[in-house]
Amino acid sequence: MSKISLLILDVDGVLTTGELPYTKAGNEVKSFHVQDGGALRLWRAAGGTVALLSGRSSPAVLARAKDLGIESVTQGVTDKLPVYQAICRKIGVGGAEASFVGDDLLDLAPMRHCGYPIAVASAVPMVKRAARYVTRRRGGEGAVAEAVERLLRYNGQWSETMTRWSRKT
Repeated sequence: MSKISLLILDVDGVLTTGELPYTKAGNEVKSFHVQDGGALRLWRAAGGTVALLSGRSSPAVLARAKDLGIESVTQGVTDKLPVYQAICRKIGVGGAEASFVGDDLLDLAPMRHCGYPIAVASAVPMVKRAARYVTRRRGGEGAVAEAVERLLRYNGQWSETMTRWSRKT
């Protein structure tokens, strides 16, 4: 049983609800859940690494990643498996040490190659079947926070991380 040290997230439908609203000027608007951001900070404080891997491209994703200190962001990817593998190599982890959180068919390949695949509650049925864990919360509604807690518990780090985190706040 390998500890998970790399958390790779799809964006639309995982960090967001998956809705794609546009302004009158044609600019895409994204909304992110604050609990997911806090959980990603917690994951990093526990020594984990976060990467974003999205099929779409959006400046809002880059802005959110910058807010959270996430350096590995790859967007506009239609074949996620080779990029997933490249991220693992760059970070220096094997697939057994990675978790991928997804919601749609483009996420199946990396989910099938990682050590701990997670689907959000709003994922399509095929993705849910490929997951080791399905969150109770929907994408964009705190599902990532739930996934982070699950992984920290799996790693045996939940109590220690929460003790250290509560002393900081």
